[in-house]
Amino acid sequence: MKHDLIFRHLVLLIGVVLISLTIRAQEKNNISRQGNVVSLKGADHYLRLEFCTPAMVRVRESKSTVFIPDEPWMVIKYDWAPVAYQVKSDAISYVITTDSLSISINKQSLLLSIYNERGELLSDEKGIRLNSEEDTVGVLKSMATDEHFFGFGERMDFLDQRSKMLHLSVGRGEAKDHLLGAYNVTEANYSPVPFFMSTKGYGIFLHNAFPSTWDMGNTNQHQYSFCAVGGELDYYFIKGKKFAAIMDGYTSLTGKAPLMPRFAFGLHMGTYAGGTWGYEEMTSDSYVIALARKMREMGIPVDILWLDSTWRLFGEKGGKGATSFEWRETFRNPKHMFDTLYAMNYKMVGLHLRPRFDNGKNIKLLDTAQQRGYTFPEDHYPGEFVNFFDTASANWWWNHGVMRVASIGAKFLKTDEGSAFGGLANESDKTGPQGKNIPSLHNLFPLAYAKTPYEKFQQLNGIRGMNQTREGFAGIQRYPFIFAGDWPSEWQYFAPVIKAGLNIGLSGVGNWSHCMGGFEHNADPELYMRWVQFGMFSPVALVFGMDHPGYKEPWNYGTAALNNFRKYDSLRYALIPYIYSNAFRMYQAGIPLMSALVMHYQEDENVYNITDEYLFGNDLLVCPVTTKGARSRTVYLPEGNWINYWTKERQPGHKYIEVACEADVLPLFVKEGSIIPMQPAMKYMDEFVAKTITLDIYPGSKCSTELYEDDGNSLDYKMGKYATTHITCNDGISNLRINMGKPAGSFIPPSHNYKLKILFDHCPVSVMENGTTLPSGSVTTAKAGWYYDKGAKELWIQTQLDNQDNIEVVINK
Repeated sequence: MKHDLIFRHLVLLIGVVLISLTIRAQEKNNISRQGNVVSLKGADHYLRLEFCTPAMVRVRESKSTVFIPDEPWMVIKYDWAPVAYQVKSDAISYVITTDSLSISINKQSLLLSIYNERGELLSDEKGIRLNSEEDTVGVLKSMATDEHFFGFGERMDFLDQRSKMLHLSVGRGEAKDHLLGAYNVTEANYSPVPFFMSTKGYGIFLHNAFPSTWDMGNTNQHQYSFCAVGGELDYYFIKGKKFAAIMDGYTSLTGKAPLMPRFAFGLHMGTYAGGTWGYEEMTSDSYVIALARKMREMGIPVDILWLDSTWRLFGEKGGKGATSFEWRETFRNPKHMFDTLYAMNYKMVGLHLRPRFDNGKNIKLLDTAQQRGYTFPEDHYPGEFVNFFDTASANWWWNHGVMRVASIGAKFLKTDEGSAFGGLANESDKTGPQGKNIPSLHNLFPLAYAKTPYEKFQQLNGIRGMNQTREGFAGIQRYPFIFAGDWPSEWQYFAPVIKAGLNIGLSGVGNWSHCMGGFEHNADPELYMRWVQFGMFSPVALVFGMDHPGYKEPWNYGTAALNNFRKYDSLRYALIPYIYSNAFRMYQAGIPLMSALVMHYQEDENVYNITDEYLFGNDLLVCPVTTKGARSRTVYLPEGNWINYWTKERQPGHKYIEVACEADVLPLFVKEGSIIPMQPAMKYMDEFVAKTITLDIYPGSKCSTELYEDDGNSLDYKMGKYATTHITCNDGISNLRINMGKPAGSFIPPSHNYKLKILFDHCPVSVMENGTTLPSGSVTTAKAGWYYDKGAKELWIQTQLDNQDNIEVVINK
């Protein structure tokens, strides 16, 4: 009996061991590791986790073990350094941990729950959809009661997208009535980006180019979901306590905005050469030359000019919507026009075009391209669109089309209407290619369309690339800027355009622009003034209009509007050292030049729906006036202390104030503790070498800046050839100390001294520079000294030494 009992226990033990070994064998078959990749098999599908960093993981789910190959258009980085992680298992779940994340995965459903390093739940999957009958892929997640979402591209409807339903596909409203179609701000979608940042400390990028729908708590206030109409369920989860960290992660995937040439932060001006649509016979190269000369004679700073669509002969097939690369006969000598413009120190002159080939009177590019297979095929037709997805086709377009104009002086393109590929064109019912995968290519086409001329002109010109485009998708920030589209010159569209700039910045696109004063219709002079104020404090300053005969040229809207244009254009050029330094910061970390307040103050719920204020760079709070006739407006000042740029009045933050704003006054505030580097006024960029850099200083408890300098044109900055100057201001009990270090780095900037303009509430006892007392009474660039302006409460100091030395200025109170 005793032996039987022992035998039974032994059999039972062996059974338990065998079951355990079987389970372990099954688990081994269900999970595998290879480098940064963990592959799992669930009850009905497969999951692959690819760790990019300890804080970022790619999540891929499929019915098949074969995943879609990596694409080159949206994401440019797939190769990551090794990430340390651990895998543990219990009866229900696998748990994978890094230094920043803990991911719990249900063994059967493969649903994920993601926690931060403190064990706080960030994201919890409730369900997934993989290639269902509707051919959609998507995921359902829980949503916290205090969670808010920002991003999604160049949207003009809302900033905080909590409780909203969004559809992301490149294009605009399709109704024939422009008021409900092309001008519909709720359907405007020129540059959608399937990416958001959550106030709970994470971001998600859906790595899928098919049109997608995002239900951000619209259907159920406790859940959100996103799904695409094809492709693979493939998304990146990016953990970051601050939005800045999430943005850095996202732009490390899709690319940082490159530094544009320094002169590209000056004014861009577009022209129809005297004749917009319906007035084509009035166009001429002499009009362009006269326009450029008048800007110079009137002392209005400008550096870049482009000719819009009426330079080219509209062809026999596509009309306005295609490009023949044949000049309209009203342009007598285009090469002479280019040469004359460059002789007036315009840095770049470009041309507008559209992505279809066409036949002109003498050049039959469409016929030849179709015969050689360089157009994207359509149903039973060779097609008209340049196949920018094919290198040979793109090269043929460049060599036989673009080089016809580049060889005589064109240096960049405005690549317009990329949304027409697989979608409705502006002026016709043409939709181009159609088919199952075309909706995905429709969203990628603007990237390929902008990429080719950006890279080709960069190589041809021998300097940083330039391209202006209207449409985009994830990754468009690389090529290098977009504009907001053709919005009418009406007050009702002004505020939504500002909103578009804030949203696209929250989506990784930092170089962005719009048509000052609006595009279509004649502008109300007051609207023109207000829009120009905003435009000069936008990442790219761009003036262009379609209204005949005004064309948004600054002298066509009255004396006050002209003076306003000069004032803010000149101020922008003075701020170039500040703008350029912040542009380098954007290249390094992805922080946009024009930032919604939530980018920097995400803990402050007051800023979640502020759509008419933003930070320009790190230190300037810009508050455009969007109401006709307004002579004051309400401003929210976030945390910290703020100084009115015009009146120098100090205000504590975290409150609303009312501020006066006459027609020529843009409400503008400086954060206490800021140092704003500025240069002398110029008619165009680098008109002369600046011998003095002005430091506009607003002392505070923390006061420092980095002045960035490089050659302004080459790609050497990518190899580290640049200089940064560390500047600090320390406010003590008895003195104020300002230190300007020598430039650090392999680039040697031109020598310059400093003029300090300091907000100071009384006349100091004395001022010293490196131990030497400076004389008081005057400030000139030729003689060191200091002067106190009692009325303005500004202390002016001219240094004797230049940036070849470490300089310390001590102001004895």
